[in-house]
Amino acid sequence: MVIADVTTFEANRPKMVALDVDGTLHTAPDTDAHAHKTISTAVRAAVRGVVDSGSHVVLCTGRLSPATTPFLRELDISTGFAICSNGAVLIDAATGVVVEQVAFDLHDPLAVLRERLPGAIFVAESPGVGVRATDRVDNSDMHHGVVELLDINELATGATTRLAVHWPGHTGKALADALTEIGLPGIQSCCYPDEPLADLTAVGVNKAAMLERLRIDLGVPTTETLAIGDGINDLEMLAWAAHGVAMGHSPGSVLAAADQICPAGADDGLATALSQWFR
Repeated sequence: MVIADVTTFEANRPKMVALDVDGTLHTAPDTDAHAHKTISTAVRAAVRGVVDSGSHVVLCTGRLSPATTPFLRELDISTGFAICSNGAVLIDAATGVVVEQVAFDLHDPLAVLRERLPGAIFVAESPGVGVRATDRVDNSDMHHGVVELLDINELATGATTRLAVHWPGHTGKALADALTEIGLPGIQSCCYPDEPLADLTAVGVNKAAMLERLRIDLGVPTTETLAIGDGINDLEMLAWAAHGVAMGHSPGSVLAAADQICPAGADDGLATALSQWFR
């Protein structure tokens, strides 16, 4: 994969570097609970170079905070922040403590969803802890931290940063069509065509929105931001950055949205990309 020319990018080294996790930092299957152990030596060294330069490294992932902190520890990132749950949660990188979250009440949406999606399983995040769920789903123990099983009526009494909806026995398209027809005020959904799963968050939640709030707080100019990712949930982040880099194995829509394409994750593409500014 040929790396694009970067002469149009800000000559100065980026002061804020946003990095996706799954598929970008590592290439282990996302079902691997210990994926943080598969970060290559080259990628570790490249990320360490960014940290040592004084630039802000911000891990940005769809994972919950309990499944994000092992990556911070593995990379020895002990300052700054990390963005979890696709932008719904911001944690302190040193402690894993949640410092900001965007939540929504579950009562009204669950009242509608339980009627319109019979047999669905609902999994609500409890930031910094784990999840509350109406039943177990595959790999829930691997990525969600503590899993508390409870009745849907109990679940509906609380709030969450993200509600995962699993609809066994149906297609991803069927779930997406149902959610489009239902429409939930103040809530947006991200559906997955290849599986009957959807993630519901408050409207406006994404990695880029939380990154922008953090950028302002850190006082980093918009021209000194870099983002690297490989997934559909990275599209807003790549557009937000002054320079967005897509991993070579990314789907077409992500490749098209990026300013630059680096080698695939299996070829240590992240290390290659970062080496342009950090050595």
